[in-house]
Amino acid sequence: MKRTFTAGAAALAVAVTLLGVAAGAPSADEEAEAAQRPPACARPNPDQPPTPGPTTVTTVGQAYYCILDNYYSGPVLDSRDLLVPAFAALTQELQRRGLDQPYATLPALTGRKDADWAAFAKLYRRIADALPDDEARKAVGYAAIKAMVGSLHDNHARFLSGFVANLYGVDLSAIVGPGDIDPVSAEPAYVNRLAPGSPAEKAGLKPGDEVVAINGVPLYSNGVLNEGVLKSLTTGGPGSSVEVTVRRPATGETLTLTATAAPSPPTRPGVTSRLVDGNIAYVSLPGFVPELADQVLAAIAELRKSAQVRGVILDLRGNGGGSPEAVSKLLGALAHGKTTSYWCDVKGKCTPNRTDDSVELLNVPFVALTDRRCASACDSFSSAVKDLKLGTLVGTRTAGAVSGPGEPFALDNGTALMLPKFHEIAANKEVVNTIGVAPDHYAPLTAADLSAGRDPGLAKAVSLL
Repeated sequence: MKRTFTAGAAALAVAVTLLGVAAGAPSADEEAEAAQRPPACARPNPDQPPTPGPTTVTTVGQAYYCILDNYYSGPVLDSRDLLVPAFAALTQELQRRGLDQPYATLPALTGRKDADWAAFAKLYRRIADALPDDEARKAVGYAAIKAMVGSLHDNHARFLSGFVANLYGVDLSAIVGPGDIDPVSAEPAYVNRLAPGSPAEKAGLKPGDEVVAINGVPLYSNGVLNEGVLKSLTTGGPGSSVEVTVRRPATGETLTLTATAAPSPPTRPGVTSRLVDGNIAYVSLPGFVPELADQVLAAIAELRKSAQVRGVILDLRGNGGGSPEAVSKLLGALAHGKTTSYWCDVKGKCTPNRTDDSVELLNVPFVALTDRRCASACDSFSSAVKDLKLGTLVGTRTAGAVSGPGEPFALDNGTALMLPKFHEIAANKEVVNTIGVAPDHYAPLTAADLSAGRDPGLAKAVSLL
Protein backbone atom coordinates (compact mmCIF):
# COMPACT_ATOMS: atom_id res chain seq x y z
CA MET A 1 0.00 0.00 0.00
CA LYS A 2 1.32 3.46 -0.93
CA ARG A 3 1.95 5.69 2.07
CA THR A 4 1.84 9.53 2.08
CA PHE A 5 2.66 12.13 4.71
CA THR A 6 0.84 15.35 5.37
CA ALA A 7 2.97 18.34 6.36
CA GLY A 8 1.91 17.90 9.98
CA ALA A 9 2.72 14.23 9.98
CA ALA A 10 6.12 14.91 8.46
CA ALA A 11 6.91 17.48 11.14
CA LEU A 12 5.84 15.04 13.82
CA ALA A 13 8.05 12.34 12.30
CA VAL A 14 11.05 14.69 12.34
CA ALA A 15 10.39 15.56 15.97
CA VAL A 16 10.10 11.92 16.97
CA THR A 17 13.35 11.16 15.14
CA LEU A 18 15.18 13.96 16.93
CA LEU A 19 13.84 12.83 20.28
CA GLY A 20 14.91 9.29 19.47
CA VAL A 21 18.47 10.37 18.73
CA ALA A 22 18.59 12.39 21.92
CA ALA A 23 17.38 9.35 23.86
CA GLY A 24 20.12 7.14 22.44
CA ALA A 25 18.16 5.50 19.58
CA PRO A 26 20.17 3.83 16.76
CA SER A 27 21.90 6.16 14.34
CA ALA A 28 21.11 6.12 10.63
CA ASP A 29 24.22 4.03 9.97
CA GLU A 30 23.28 1.56 12.69
CA GLU A 31 19.74 1.29 11.33
CA ALA A 32 21.13 0.64 7.85
CA GLU A 33 23.40 -2.06 9.20
CA ALA A 34 20.57 -3.69 11.13
CA ALA A 35 18.36 -3.56 8.03
CA GLN A 36 20.81 -5.90 6.30
CA ARG A 37 20.00 -8.67 8.73
CA PRO A 38 18.54 -11.59 6.80
CA PRO A 39 15.32 -13.36 7.86
CA ALA A 40 15.88 -15.22 11.11
CA CYS A 41 16.52 -18.96 11.11
CA ALA A 42 13.49 -20.90 12.30
CA ARG A 43 12.65 -24.15 14.03
CA PRO A 44 11.91 -26.67 11.25
CA ASN A 45 8.44 -28.07 10.76
CA PRO A 46 8.68 -31.85 11.32
CA ASP A 47 5.69 -32.39 9.01
CA GLN A 48 7.19 -30.42 6.14
CA PRO A 49 10.44 -31.57 4.49
CA PRO A 50 12.96 -28.79 3.83
CA THR A 51 12.96 -27.30 0.34
CA PRO A 52 16.45 -27.13 -1.20
CA GLY A 53 17.44 -23.75 -2.56
CA PRO A 54 20.48 -21.76 -3.64
CA THR A 55 23.14 -20.90 -1.10
CA THR A 56 23.45 -17.12 -1.07
CA VAL A 57 24.78 -14.35 1.14
CA THR A 58 21.38 -14.47 2.84
CA THR A 59 21.98 -18.10 3.82
CA VAL A 60 25.39 -17.31 5.28
CA GLY A 61 23.95 -14.31 7.12
CA GLN A 62 21.16 -16.47 8.53
CA ALA A 63 23.76 -18.86 9.91
CA TYR A 64 25.78 -16.00 11.42
CA TYR A 65 22.83 -14.46 13.23
CA CYS A 66 21.37 -17.85 14.11
CA ILE A 67 24.52 -18.63 16.09
CA LEU A 68 24.53 -15.23 17.78
CA ASP A 69 20.82 -15.48 18.66
CA ASN A 70 20.49 -19.15 19.62
CA TYR A 71 23.85 -20.67 20.59
CA TYR A 72 24.85 -21.14 24.22
CA SER A 73 27.42 -18.33 24.20
CA GLY A 74 25.85 -16.32 21.37
CA PRO A 75 25.07 -13.31 23.58
CA VAL A 76 28.76 -12.82 24.41
CA LEU A 77 30.36 -14.02 21.17
CA ASP A 78 32.64 -11.61 19.35
CA SER A 79 31.50 -11.34 15.74
CA ARG A 80 35.12 -11.57 14.60
CA ASP A 81 35.40 -15.06 16.09
CA LEU A 82 32.80 -16.20 13.56
CA LEU A 83 33.58 -14.07 10.52
CA VAL A 84 37.36 -14.45 10.42
CA PRO A 85 37.21 -18.29 10.24
CA ALA A 86 34.34 -18.01 7.75
CA PHE A 87 36.35 -15.78 5.43
CA ALA A 88 39.46 -17.93 5.78
CA ALA A 89 37.48 -21.03 4.78
CA LEU A 90 35.88 -19.14 1.89
CA THR A 91 39.25 -18.12 0.45
CA GLN A 92 40.61 -21.65 0.89
CA GLU A 93 37.67 -23.01 -1.11
CA LEU A 94 38.32 -20.42 -3.81
CA GLN A 95 41.94 -21.52 -4.00
CA ARG A 96 41.05 -25.22 -4.17
CA ARG A 97 38.84 -24.44 -7.17
CA GLY A 98 41.34 -22.14 -8.88
CA LEU A 99 38.94 -19.23 -8.44
CA ASP A 100 40.81 -16.92 -6.07
CA GLN A 101 40.01 -13.23 -6.54
CA PRO A 102 42.39 -10.27 -6.05
CA TYR A 103 39.90 -8.30 -3.95
CA ALA A 104 39.06 -11.23 -1.64
CA THR A 105 40.61 -9.55 1.39
CA LEU A 106 38.84 -9.49 4.72
CA PRO A 107 37.53 -6.00 5.50
CA ALA A 108 38.38 -4.39 8.82
CA LEU A 109 36.10 -5.71 11.55
CA THR A 110 35.26 -3.86 14.74
CA GLY A 111 33.38 -6.32 16.94
CA ARG A 112 30.06 -4.61 16.24
CA LYS A 113 27.86 -7.49 15.12
CA ASP A 114 25.71 -5.68 12.54
CA ALA A 115 28.48 -3.46 11.18
CA ASP A 116 30.82 -6.44 10.78
CA TRP A 117 28.16 -8.43 8.98
CA ALA A 118 27.39 -5.51 6.66
CA ALA A 119 31.08 -5.24 5.70
CA PHE A 120 31.44 -9.01 5.30
CA ALA A 121 28.23 -9.33 3.27
CA LYS A 122 29.17 -6.53 0.85
CA LEU A 123 32.41 -8.29 -0.10
CA TYR A 124 30.79 -11.73 -0.05
CA ARG A 125 28.25 -10.61 -2.66
CA ARG A 126 31.03 -9.33 -4.91
CA ILE A 127 32.93 -12.60 -4.61
CA ALA A 128 29.84 -14.76 -5.16
CA ASP A 129 28.69 -12.74 -8.18
CA ALA A 130 32.03 -13.40 -9.89
CA LEU A 131 31.82 -17.18 -9.44
CA PRO A 132 31.04 -19.24 -12.55
CA ASP A 133 28.03 -21.21 -11.32
CA ASP A 134 25.71 -22.09 -8.44
CA GLU A 135 27.82 -25.13 -7.53
CA ALA A 136 30.81 -22.90 -6.78
CA ARG A 137 28.60 -20.48 -4.84
CA LYS A 138 27.22 -23.39 -2.83
CA ALA A 139 30.74 -24.64 -2.07
CA VAL A 140 32.03 -21.31 -0.75
CA GLY A 141 28.82 -20.75 1.23
CA TYR A 142 29.04 -24.19 2.82
CA ALA A 143 32.71 -23.60 3.61
CA ALA A 144 31.90 -20.32 5.37
CA ILE A 145 29.04 -21.79 7.40
CA LYS A 146 31.00 -24.90 8.39
CA ALA A 147 33.87 -22.71 9.56
CA MET A 148 31.59 -20.56 11.71
CA VAL A 149 30.10 -23.65 13.34
CA GLY A 150 33.53 -25.24 13.68
CA SER A 151 34.87 -22.14 15.42
CA LEU A 152 32.52 -22.90 18.34
CA HIS A 153 34.50 -26.09 19.11
CA ASP A 154 31.28 -27.69 20.32
CA ASN A 155 30.47 -31.34 19.62
CA HIS A 156 26.73 -30.63 19.62
CA ALA A 157 26.94 -27.69 17.20
CA ARG A 158 26.55 -28.98 13.66
CA PHE A 159 25.92 -27.78 10.14
CA LEU A 160 23.35 -30.21 8.73
CA SER A 161 23.95 -29.89 5.02
CA GLY A 162 22.30 -33.12 3.94
CA PHE A 163 21.73 -36.68 5.08
CA VAL A 164 24.99 -38.61 5.08
CA ALA A 165 24.14 -42.27 5.44
CA ASN A 166 26.37 -45.07 6.59
CA LEU A 167 25.09 -47.13 3.70
CA TYR A 168 27.60 -49.92 4.23
CA GLY A 169 26.29 -50.49 7.77
CA VAL A 170 29.61 -50.84 9.57
CA ASP A 171 31.00 -49.18 12.71
CA LEU A 172 34.74 -49.11 13.38
CA SER A 173 36.74 -48.77 16.57
CA ALA A 174 38.35 -45.57 15.24
CA ILE A 175 35.01 -43.76 15.55
CA VAL A 176 33.89 -42.16 18.79
CA GLY A 177 30.47 -40.92 19.84
CA PRO A 178 28.61 -38.97 17.16
CA GLY A 179 30.75 -40.14 14.24
CA ASP A 180 34.00 -38.30 14.96
CA ILE A 181 37.51 -39.73 14.82
CA ASP A 182 38.46 -41.04 18.26
CA PRO A 183 41.61 -39.20 19.42
CA VAL A 184 42.64 -42.20 21.54
CA SER A 185 42.17 -44.84 18.85
CA ALA A 186 45.21 -46.80 17.81
CA GLU A 187 46.12 -49.13 14.97
CA PRO A 188 44.48 -51.40 13.97
CA ALA A 189 40.93 -50.14 13.49
CA TYR A 190 38.50 -53.03 13.66
CA VAL A 191 34.82 -53.71 13.06
CA ASN A 192 32.82 -52.97 16.21
CA ARG A 193 29.38 -53.67 14.84
CA LEU A 194 27.59 -54.63 11.64
CA ALA A 195 23.99 -53.65 10.98
CA PRO A 196 21.95 -56.81 10.37
CA GLY A 197 21.50 -57.37 6.65
CA SER A 198 23.83 -54.50 5.79
CA PRO A 199 26.06 -54.47 2.69
CA ALA A 200 29.13 -54.94 4.88
CA GLU A 201 27.62 -58.03 6.50
CA LYS A 202 26.53 -59.43 3.13
CA ALA A 203 30.05 -58.87 1.81
CA GLY A 204 31.40 -61.17 4.52
CA LEU A 205 32.81 -58.72 7.08
CA LYS A 206 32.60 -59.91 10.68
CA PRO A 207 32.94 -58.23 14.10
CA GLY A 208 36.60 -58.02 15.09
CA ASP A 209 37.92 -57.88 11.52
CA GLU A 210 40.93 -55.55 11.46
CA VAL A 211 40.79 -53.17 8.49
CA VAL A 212 44.14 -53.17 6.72
CA ALA A 213 43.29 -51.24 3.54
CA ILE A 214 40.34 -49.73 1.68
CA ASN A 215 40.38 -49.74 -2.11
CA GLY A 216 44.01 -50.81 -1.87
CA VAL A 217 45.06 -47.79 0.23
CA PRO A 218 46.36 -48.50 3.76
CA LEU A 219 44.08 -47.20 6.53
CA TYR A 220 47.13 -46.19 8.59
CA SER A 221 50.41 -44.70 7.44
CA ASN A 222 53.24 -44.61 9.99
CA GLY A 223 50.66 -45.10 12.71
CA VAL A 224 48.52 -42.14 11.56
CA LEU A 225 44.91 -42.76 10.53
CA ASN A 226 44.02 -41.70 6.99
CA GLU A 227 40.62 -40.05 7.55
CA GLY A 228 39.83 -39.77 3.85
CA VAL A 229 40.33 -43.50 3.40
CA LEU A 230 38.17 -44.23 6.44
CA LYS A 231 35.29 -42.13 5.09
CA SER A 232 35.14 -44.22 1.94
CA LEU A 233 34.09 -47.17 4.12
CA THR A 234 31.72 -45.46 6.52
CA THR A 235 29.80 -43.36 3.96
CA GLY A 236 28.68 -43.81 0.41
CA GLY A 237 25.93 -43.27 -2.11
CA PRO A 238 23.53 -45.93 -3.37
CA GLY A 239 25.26 -48.23 -5.84
CA SER A 240 28.79 -47.27 -4.83
CA SER A 241 31.14 -50.04 -3.86
CA VAL A 242 34.23 -50.37 -1.73
CA GLU A 243 36.96 -53.02 -1.53
CA VAL A 244 38.03 -53.79 2.02
CA THR A 245 41.12 -55.76 3.00
CA VAL A 246 40.86 -57.19 6.51
CA ARG A 247 42.76 -59.46 8.83
CA ARG A 248 40.56 -61.83 10.85
CA PRO A 249 42.09 -62.43 14.30
CA ALA A 250 40.17 -65.65 14.96
CA THR A 251 41.76 -67.40 11.96
CA GLY A 252 44.76 -65.22 11.12
CA GLU A 253 43.70 -65.06 7.47
CA THR A 254 43.72 -61.92 5.33
CA LEU A 255 40.70 -61.34 3.09
CA THR A 256 39.70 -58.79 0.48
CA LEU A 257 35.94 -58.27 0.37
CA THR A 258 33.75 -56.01 -1.75
CA ALA A 259 30.65 -54.28 -0.37
CA THR A 260 28.06 -52.45 -2.48
CA ALA A 261 26.09 -49.68 -0.79
CA ALA A 262 22.42 -50.32 -0.19
CA PRO A 263 19.79 -48.12 -1.86
CA SER A 264 18.58 -47.00 1.56
CA PRO A 265 20.19 -46.80 5.01
CA PRO A 266 19.73 -49.85 7.25
CA THR A 267 17.11 -49.56 9.93
CA ARG A 268 18.22 -48.69 13.43
CA PRO A 269 18.38 -51.73 15.71
CA GLY A 270 15.86 -52.02 18.50
CA VAL A 271 16.04 -53.24 22.07
CA THR A 272 17.16 -56.84 22.61
CA SER A 273 16.87 -58.76 25.85
CA ARG A 274 17.54 -62.16 27.38
CA LEU A 275 18.35 -63.88 30.64
CA VAL A 276 22.05 -64.54 31.30
CA ASP A 277 23.50 -66.77 34.01
CA GLY A 278 19.99 -68.01 34.73
CA ASN A 279 18.44 -64.98 36.38
CA ILE A 280 20.18 -61.78 35.29
CA ALA A 281 18.24 -59.54 32.92
CA TYR A 282 20.42 -58.41 30.01
CA VAL A 283 19.03 -55.60 27.83
CA SER A 284 20.79 -53.80 24.97
CA LEU A 285 19.76 -50.20 24.29
CA PRO A 286 20.96 -48.72 20.96
CA GLY A 287 19.73 -45.17 21.63
CA PHE A 288 18.03 -43.01 24.25
CA VAL A 289 14.64 -42.74 22.58
CA PRO A 290 11.56 -42.54 24.83
CA GLU A 291 9.91 -45.45 23.02
CA LEU A 292 13.06 -47.57 23.42
CA ALA A 293 13.28 -46.63 27.12
CA ASP A 294 9.73 -47.98 27.50
CA GLN A 295 10.82 -51.13 25.68
CA VAL A 296 13.73 -51.58 28.10
CA LEU A 297 11.42 -51.44 31.11
CA ALA A 298 8.88 -53.71 29.43
CA ALA A 299 11.60 -56.23 28.54
CA ILE A 300 12.83 -56.37 32.14
CA ALA A 301 9.26 -56.83 33.37
CA GLU A 302 8.77 -59.67 30.88
CA LEU A 303 11.98 -61.42 31.96
CA ARG A 304 10.83 -61.18 35.57
CA LYS A 305 7.85 -63.33 34.68
CA SER A 306 10.12 -66.30 34.00
CA ALA A 307 12.84 -65.80 36.64
CA GLN A 308 13.55 -64.21 40.00
CA VAL A 309 15.83 -61.56 38.49
CA ARG A 310 18.80 -60.83 40.75
CA GLY A 311 20.25 -57.98 38.71
CA VAL A 312 20.03 -55.97 35.50
CA ILE A 313 22.73 -55.38 32.88
CA LEU A 314 22.03 -52.53 30.47
CA ASP A 315 24.33 -52.67 27.44
CA LEU A 316 25.03 -49.11 26.26
CA ARG A 317 27.95 -49.92 23.97
CA GLY A 318 27.45 -48.18 20.65
CA ASN A 319 24.66 -45.99 22.05
CA GLY A 320 24.97 -42.61 20.32
CA GLY A 321 22.60 -40.77 22.65
CA GLY A 322 19.19 -39.24 22.08
CA SER A 323 16.49 -37.76 24.28
CA PRO A 324 16.95 -36.31 27.80
CA GLU A 325 13.42 -37.58 28.46
CA ALA A 326 14.61 -41.16 27.97
CA VAL A 327 17.55 -40.54 30.30
CA SER A 328 15.23 -39.24 33.02
CA LYS A 329 12.88 -42.21 32.57
CA LEU A 330 15.56 -44.90 32.87
CA LEU A 331 17.28 -43.17 35.79
CA GLY A 332 13.84 -43.02 37.42
CA ALA A 333 13.84 -46.81 37.37
CA LEU A 334 16.99 -46.72 39.54
CA ALA A 335 16.21 -43.92 42.01
CA HIS A 336 13.64 -41.25 42.80
CA GLY A 337 14.03 -37.64 43.87
CA LYS A 338 17.52 -37.21 42.41
CA THR A 339 19.10 -34.41 40.41
CA THR A 340 20.81 -36.13 37.49
CA SER A 341 22.56 -33.19 35.76
CA TYR A 342 22.34 -29.44 35.19
CA TRP A 343 21.85 -27.30 32.09
CA CYS A 344 23.65 -23.99 32.43
CA ASP A 345 23.51 -20.79 30.40
CA VAL A 346 26.51 -18.63 29.56
CA LYS A 347 25.97 -16.55 32.71
CA GLY A 348 26.27 -19.62 34.93
CA LYS A 349 22.58 -19.95 35.77
CA CYS A 350 21.90 -23.68 36.00
CA THR A 351 18.63 -25.61 35.87
CA PRO A 352 18.58 -29.09 37.44
CA ASN A 353 17.38 -32.17 35.56
CA ARG A 354 15.68 -34.81 37.69
CA THR A 355 14.68 -38.44 37.70
CA ASP A 356 11.25 -39.37 36.36
CA ASP A 357 9.67 -40.45 39.62
CA SER A 358 6.58 -41.84 37.89
CA VAL A 359 8.63 -44.87 36.85
CA GLU A 360 8.52 -47.92 39.12
CA LEU A 361 11.84 -48.69 40.77
CA LEU A 362 13.65 -51.88 39.70
CA ASN A 363 15.08 -52.46 43.20
CA VAL A 364 17.83 -54.80 41.98
CA PRO A 365 21.61 -54.32 41.49
CA PHE A 366 22.41 -52.59 38.22
CA VAL A 367 25.40 -52.65 35.83
CA ALA A 368 25.81 -50.60 32.65
CA LEU A 369 28.23 -51.61 29.89
CA THR A 370 29.93 -48.59 28.26
CA ASP A 371 32.42 -47.86 25.49
CA ARG A 372 33.80 -44.97 23.42
CA ARG A 373 30.66 -44.90 21.28
CA CYS A 374 28.45 -44.20 24.32
CA ALA A 375 27.86 -40.49 23.68
CA SER A 376 25.65 -37.51 24.46
CA ALA A 377 22.59 -38.75 26.38
CA CYS A 378 24.55 -41.96 27.01
CA ASP A 379 27.35 -39.89 28.59
CA SER A 380 24.73 -38.13 30.69
CA PHE A 381 23.09 -41.37 31.87
CA SER A 382 26.45 -42.96 32.70
CA SER A 383 27.67 -39.95 34.67
CA ALA A 384 24.47 -39.94 36.75
CA VAL A 385 24.78 -43.66 37.48
CA LYS A 386 28.32 -43.12 38.72
CA ASP A 387 27.81 -39.82 40.59
CA LEU A 388 24.64 -40.95 42.34
CA LYS A 389 25.97 -44.47 43.01
CA LEU A 390 23.01 -46.06 41.25
CA GLY A 391 25.01 -48.94 39.85
CA THR A 392 28.34 -50.01 38.39
CA LEU A 393 29.94 -49.12 35.05
CA VAL A 394 31.89 -51.78 33.18
CA GLY A 395 33.78 -51.38 29.90
CA THR A 396 35.73 -48.32 28.76
CA ARG A 397 35.46 -44.57 29.17
CA THR A 398 32.49 -43.01 27.39
CA ALA A 399 32.82 -40.61 24.44
CA GLY A 400 32.62 -37.34 26.36
CA ALA A 401 30.42 -35.78 23.69
CA VAL A 402 27.84 -34.11 25.92
CA SER A 403 28.20 -30.35 25.59
CA GLY A 404 24.45 -29.79 25.78
CA PRO A 405 21.18 -30.71 24.07
CA GLY A 406 21.11 -29.48 20.49
CA GLU A 407 18.14 -27.85 18.77
CA PRO A 408 17.70 -27.62 14.97
CA PHE A 409 17.28 -24.31 13.13
CA ALA A 410 16.39 -24.19 9.44
CA LEU A 411 18.18 -21.99 6.88
CA ASP A 412 16.65 -20.75 3.63
CA ASN A 413 18.51 -23.21 1.36
CA GLY A 414 17.08 -26.35 3.00
CA THR A 415 20.02 -26.95 5.34
CA ALA A 416 20.00 -26.43 9.09
CA LEU A 417 22.15 -25.73 12.12
CA MET A 418 22.08 -27.82 15.28
CA LEU A 419 22.87 -25.57 18.25
CA PRO A 420 22.81 -26.19 22.01
CA LYS A 421 21.18 -23.45 24.06
CA PHE A 422 22.74 -24.72 27.30
CA HIS A 423 25.86 -26.57 28.39
CA GLU A 424 25.55 -29.59 30.62
CA ILE A 425 27.38 -30.43 33.80
CA ALA A 426 26.93 -33.66 35.73
CA ALA A 427 25.11 -34.41 38.97
CA ASN A 428 28.18 -33.54 41.06
CA LYS A 429 28.62 -30.40 38.90
CA GLU A 430 31.71 -31.74 37.17
CA VAL A 431 32.31 -31.38 33.42
CA VAL A 432 31.94 -34.61 31.46
CA ASN A 433 32.06 -33.04 28.01
CA THR A 434 35.34 -33.86 26.16
CA ILE A 435 36.36 -36.05 29.12
CA GLY A 436 33.84 -38.87 29.30
CA VAL A 437 32.92 -41.10 32.22
CA ALA A 438 35.48 -43.64 33.41
CA PRO A 439 34.18 -47.15 34.13
CA ASP A 440 34.38 -48.66 37.58
CA HIS A 441 35.83 -51.79 35.99
CA TYR A 442 37.90 -51.57 32.81
CA ALA A 443 36.91 -54.32 30.37
CA PRO A 444 37.52 -53.36 26.74
CA LEU A 445 36.06 -55.39 23.90
CA THR A 446 39.06 -56.05 21.64
CA ALA A 447 39.26 -57.17 18.03
CA ALA A 448 40.40 -60.61 19.18
CA ASP A 449 37.43 -60.86 21.58
CA LEU A 450 34.92 -59.86 18.91
CA SER A 451 36.43 -62.20 16.34
CA ALA A 452 36.33 -65.12 18.78
CA GLY A 453 32.85 -64.31 20.07
CA ARG A 454 34.01 -63.40 23.57
CA ASP A 455 32.56 -60.57 25.67
CA PRO A 456 34.77 -59.75 28.68
CA GLY A 457 32.57 -56.78 29.64
CA LEU A 458 29.49 -58.94 29.93
CA ALA A 459 31.44 -61.63 31.79
CA LYS A 460 32.68 -59.05 34.29
CA ALA A 461 29.17 -57.64 34.76
CA VAL A 462 27.80 -61.12 35.47
CA SER A 463 30.55 -61.75 38.02
CA LEU A 464 29.65 -58.52 39.84
CA LEU A 465 26.02 -59.55 40.15
